[in-house]
Amino acid sequence: MENIVVPYDFTDRADCAVRHAAHIARNMKAEVILLHIVKKAAQSAEAENKLQGLCAQFAQDLKTDFRFIVKEGTIFDTINEVVSDENSQLVVMGTHGMKGMQKITGSWALKVIVGCHVPYLIVQKDPEYSTPTTILFPVDYKIESKEKLKWMPILSYVNKIKVVLFGQQGNGPMYDNPTRANMNFCKHYLDDHNIENDSVWVDEKGSFLELSLKYCEEHKMDIIMITTTRDIAFHDYILGAYEQTVISNSAGIPVFVVNPRTDVKMVYSNF
Repeated sequence: MENIVVPYDFTDRADCAVRHAAHIARNMKAEVILLHIVKKAAQSAEAENKLQGLCAQFAQDLKTDFRFIVKEGTIFDTINEVVSDENSQLVVMGTHGMKGMQKITGSWALKVIVGCHVPYLIVQKDPEYSTPTTILFPVDYKIESKEKLKWMPILSYVNKIKVVLFGQQGNGPMYDNPTRANMNFCKHYLDDHNIENDSVWVDEKGSFLELSLKYCEEHKMDIIMITTTRDIAFHDYILGAYEQTVISNSAGIPVFVVNPRTDVKMVYSNF
């Protein structure tokens, strides 16, 4: 990992994201890039002056390399443009959850995340990772469930981790059988990489992601990992995509979000 991007708007939540990013970057020998987006180029000089001092202070306090980028644009396009330009491997972003009109039109965080080729870690408060860091890994019947696996060995460099594979049964053979197959695949992968893991099954009816979040909160997990809905559309934001509930969870649990690749079936047929 070469660098981690943190969208930075001088708020407390952005500072939380900085501390999470530094926690990861130290062990990955990566630098942290603070990205500040301005509406007009005339605002750049003031932001650059502030960020220069902040980067020096963060580097001293958090024992991590920092630099900054100030760019004109919008959060919906510019973050992912910088990720591509800088060959970044991860974005860590603070969120205030869903407020006001966002409850109707969708979470800004989700709109920013969708379409990016690298994962996002969405945070609401300072790092509180236990040892080992416990990660809830929801597994459903979709092949995209496996796509999160490639990040497990990488995260194990940051902290010792324990992965809880979480599945739902009772939805009929059409869904239960592929879910069990995916759970077995994930367990074998984690075992092969010497990553501590456990499997949990629930037969409770309801939204799978909401059940995952409920388990995560009740068992005080450190991180929950999800994949976004492929080809998410405007009506998903209006109706409230399940991912919004998880990303904006009231417990403030960090959410590691992976976007499905378009070639995922080809990739995992040869995994």
